[in-house]
Amino acid sequence: MCGLFLSACGNLGSSSGTSTSTTSGKGTQLTGEASSGEYQGVIKNGKYVTSKSRGVNVSQNDNQYNLKSFESGLLDVSKKVFSTNKYVFQEGQYLSTNTVQNWLNRKSKSNPTGLNPVNNGKLGATTRNPMYLQQMEEQDFMKESGKKLTLSGVTVGLGLNSIDYYEKKSYGATYETHISNATIKREGAKIANQVLARMRKKPALKNVPITIALYKQAATDSLIGGTFFAYSVNKAGTTKVSSWKSVNQKNYVYPTTSSSAKTGNSNDASAFDNFKTQIENFFPNLSGVTAQAQYTDKQLSGMNVNITTQFYSQTEIISFTQYLQQAAQKYLPSGAPIDITVKSADGIQSFLSRDSGAKKFTAHVFNSY
Repeated sequence: MCGLFLSACGNLGSSSGTSTSTTSGKGTQLTGEASSGEYQGVIKNGKYVTSKSRGVNVSQNDNQYNLKSFESGLLDVSKKVFSTNKYVFQEGQYLSTNTVQNWLNRKSKSNPTGLNPVNNGKLGATTRNPMYLQQMEEQDFMKESGKKLTLSGVTVGLGLNSIDYYEKKSYGATYETHISNATIKREGAKIANQVLARMRKKPALKNVPITIALYKQAATDSLIGGTFFAYSVNKAGTTKVSSWKSVNQKNYVYPTTSSSAKTGNSNDASAFDNFKTQIENFFPNLSGVTAQAQYTDKQLSGMNVNITTQFYSQTEIISFTQYLQQAAQKYLPSGAPIDITVKSADGIQSFLSRDSGAKKFTAHVFNSY
């Protein structure tokens, strides 16, 4: 769950990959596996292959949780289609920054490839044409044959707005157009068809499976990110999406702020409240204890706990982290991966993690020198 959720960090001290070279050199190498269930990455000529368009998005949304959960959630969708045992991960190489920027903008005479609708000149929240598409990301998947890697699959994520923020005049007040779930699904499917058809025109992508996943963005002021709600696996050569598979995911913040607030599971909410109360009773110098929990098919699939402290002594941090290992194991829900980040105004002080199915938390305290 690096970032928000689901992209497991693993134990970086125990690499089990079959190809582990990370030194500079010529040719293609693999990074090696940091933990089971994760992809190996591609190194070419001694350098990691970076994305040609990563991080390009419509600048209106400043919610970092959206960006992080979009990336980690897209990787989870890819794992459903492209097995980590058979495929090697490579950052997107076929959609350039310029291409993605044009696609994310409105369609117009000067930008005929825009995937967002033409500006109809209206300013009313319900009469204007909103921006539906917020962000895109490409992930490439290779198969290894001897020393050669061959492109064998692609995943593309489409981040769709639930709220479109706009101004009626430059530097003026911000207004909102709320977009219904039905509209998000309809427009997302329409955009997906256009993206698939365009990608097939690239010779390298003409005959590889392409998975397209749809993501619903959370509001800018949300304390959680959005979630993927559907994906489509398109066989080699197909130019139109034929069917969609549903993804049942929801995110929640603990503790809840009111008695009427929704929770993913009342038992998990109570477990977190007990954990929070316990550590606050023993260590009063805590500024905040919150958690972001994700549920897949109504089951807890990941939790990210953030604890803000006012500790200045290294011995305090060590003692607190030791106590957290015990309290987290005793009180927090079992069975799901959980990350706990302890930080102050000066930065991260310690980190604890438990993989899915494990009983004990591993911990690391960051030295202050």
